[in-house]
Amino acid sequence: MRSSLLTGAIAAALSFSGYAAAADAEAWKSRSIYQVMIDRFARTDGGSADCKLYEFCGGTWKGLTNKLDYIQGMGFDALQISPVIKNEDKNTAVGEPYHGYWSQDLTQVNPKFGTQEDLKNLVDELHKRDMLLMVDVVVNHMAQEFDNIIPPKVDYSLFKPFNDKKYFHPYCNVTEWENATNYQNCWLYPYGIALADLKTESPDVVSLFTKWIKDLVSTYSIDGLRIDAAKHVDDEFLPQFVQASGVFALGEVLTGVTEDMCRYQNKSKNLLPGMPNYLDYYPLNAAFNGGSFERLGEIRAQAQDSCNDTLALGTFIENHDMPRFASQNDDMALAKNAMTYVIMNDGIPTVYQGQEQHFKGGATPENREPLWTSNYNTSAPLYVLAQTLNKVRKNAIKQSPDYLKQTSNVLIADTNHFCQQKGPAENSVVFCVTNKSSKGDSYQMPVGGFRDSDEVVEVLSCATSTADGLGQITAYMGAGEPKVWVKKSALEGTDICTKTTVDGPKKENGAVSKGAATGVLMAAVLGTASLLL
Repeated sequence: MRSSLLTGAIAAALSFSGYAAAADAEAWKSRSIYQVMIDRFARTDGGSADCKLYEFCGGTWKGLTNKLDYIQGMGFDALQISPVIKNEDKNTAVGEPYHGYWSQDLTQVNPKFGTQEDLKNLVDELHKRDMLLMVDVVVNHMAQEFDNIIPPKVDYSLFKPFNDKKYFHPYCNVTEWENATNYQNCWLYPYGIALADLKTESPDVVSLFTKWIKDLVSTYSIDGLRIDAAKHVDDEFLPQFVQASGVFALGEVLTGVTEDMCRYQNKSKNLLPGMPNYLDYYPLNAAFNGGSFERLGEIRAQAQDSCNDTLALGTFIENHDMPRFASQNDDMALAKNAMTYVIMNDGIPTVYQGQEQHFKGGATPENREPLWTSNYNTSAPLYVLAQTLNKVRKNAIKQSPDYLKQTSNVLIADTNHFCQQKGPAENSVVFCVTNKSSKGDSYQMPVGGFRDSDEVVEVLSCATSTADGLGQITAYMGAGEPKVWVKKSALEGTDICTKTTVDGPKKENGAVSKGAATGVLMAAVLGTASLLL
């Protein structure tokens, strides 16, 4: 076991309820994040180029700066970018460090992506647009080419500032993924590249890292951090690192087990202010691929009981580490439902570049396709959907600050549907996603979450309806499409659904199947009743 660096008094002083990162967390909760892998987003010349996915493709900070309209046009007001630090520069047995995660010199920016001035210009342009910047940082290891002969022959003098063997754990390979001593003290993935594991429990390493992150955040006016492989560093390193940065952070804790994730964000430890929400990710993926939404409902309830603040988790269905959603099933209706859940759910929406273009890449590096192959199509169905959903979310936040302070009420979580209500009664937003796909049948089902006689608009079809005495509206489901309802009065003065029609059964589908609705009727009634109590 690692020795503790913090006394109880110091640990209490670092509680996230007591320093600036907590205020930053509130600011980040109002944002929608678009995740970019710099090498794969845009080239400086704005052109296209064929490339091998395990080598550099030519994306740069300047190229990204020139394409910010594309991101902002979808309604995203925060940007998460891949690491900015100089990497190992060799073409290894597992490719080149196009991704930015093989740090070698923390004192320099990565020349493959541009200059210091290019990075500063990107930040300046973001801030002019009232957009926030989150930078991915690597604190678990430094990297060097590896000839695959164990133990790795590492020239520690090449690392900056960790230029001595004393800063690193002796070599051992991570083999016990449930054993914290093993996965925090040993080295990850020893093939082609040696990821020399830093002693993040060492006061010297802590001191060097906290000085570095202060300088990085200050020099480039960074607004937030994503901490790569946070699960693999010393627990007590994390709050010190975040405090030193002075900004909000999402720490990567790759687990679908509630107690494993929530131990990083609870009253006794408060190791991290936020995390990418892998607790939702796994059951959500399963539900859209032949499973049920019931497990998602269960996991969400567990997380709300165990984590300090599920509203500070980052909701996602795709990222640079996981196979694309469409690689498992490329049905467009399912992709629309997944996007709807990500943006309308509790927490901080996070969309990975290419999701809006329905990219289909599988495991790494296939999930890191250059975005320029899409021609930055702003008419793509998922691009347009993200644009609408972000407008609806921002409008709900504008209508009521409490929208971000309350966790959602789950109305229905059954085999084929997940419906939830968010916001105070006077500003209620309700959405339903389904896994029936574009081949889904047409049917009606009652959905609660409103008040008696509320006039509401389903914003994806711009169809209106009126809630009954139980606060329920009739959802006219069909072709596996998601649904999002808001009060009609909340849309006044916006460009959302300026023209509406009265909701009703889809004419082209003929008679409505009532059988599909019976399975969710009781759940809807109970969900509505819970809101009225």
